[in-house]
Amino acid sequence: MFNKLIKSLFAFLIFLSLTLSAQARSLDEIMKSGVLKMGVNPGLPPLAKYNEKNELVGFDADIGAKLAEMLGVELELVKVGSPDRIPFVATGKIDIVMGALTRNYKRQKIVDYTVPVHTEVFGALTTSKKPFADVMDMNSADVKLAQVRGSMPAGWAQKNLPNAKITLFDNYPDAMRSIAQGRADAIVDVVDFLGEHMNKHKNVEWQVVDKAIDTWYCGIGVKKNNASLQQWLNVALYTLHRADFVDQTWEKWFGIRQIHSVQPQPYF
Repeated sequence: MFNKLIKSLFAFLIFLSLTLSAQARSLDEIMKSGVLKMGVNPGLPPLAKYNEKNELVGFDADIGAKLAEMLGVELELVKVGSPDRIPFVATGKIDIVMGALTRNYKRQKIVDYTVPVHTEVFGALTTSKKPFADVMDMNSADVKLAQVRGSMPAGWAQKNLPNAKITLFDNYPDAMRSIAQGRADAIVDVVDFLGEHMNKHKNVEWQVVDKAIDTWYCGIGVKKNNASLQQWLNVALYTLHRADFVDQTWEKWFGIRQIHSVQPQPYF
């Protein structure tokens, strides 16, 4: 009985220690410290990546730097991966996190979101030589799709466009080259992330299929109930959207404007 009591007490102390260490820093505490800690994922370029000096740069880094400047503090970038980005902000290791943080109801149970920073359009990209009005118009035997092996969009195309002829490539440059050279008609993917590859084929008149499959909204994640920081970020992002800073920064890194820009709303 005594040993069980000791073990229970020890477990409680560990829990208490973790709970106390996981307290989110309020807006005032961040300003007093002079540092904003933000998580970015270099596995999702150009949202974040390492430059030749081994420094983290990218769209997310530029947004973070601007927010830190507006807050009057320095920005500290922390590398996170897709699996640990939520635990890092939920346990207070970082103040905020980006990295294509798509809003969904399951994640909302663990962290809070700001208003959207950017969108991701899941749709189709083709050329003016073979335009389509709707993605589902591609479900035809005379349509050739170029998809990247093992990707979520490739799986979606195989399931939802079974009549199309799908060629799987090992990487995006090869898939996009096949469309540019006329060996394939289109690709189904997150179109915004294809801008870098589109710009390598200047002679091609690319065309985004008007009717998208879906549009995802990505915000900044903050620790649950950290209202002071969340509310400040909402106002700051509203200001950046109105100034066109977000879209300009997106174009800088992706080579194209956002397909569906986030429209600033005065009520949020």
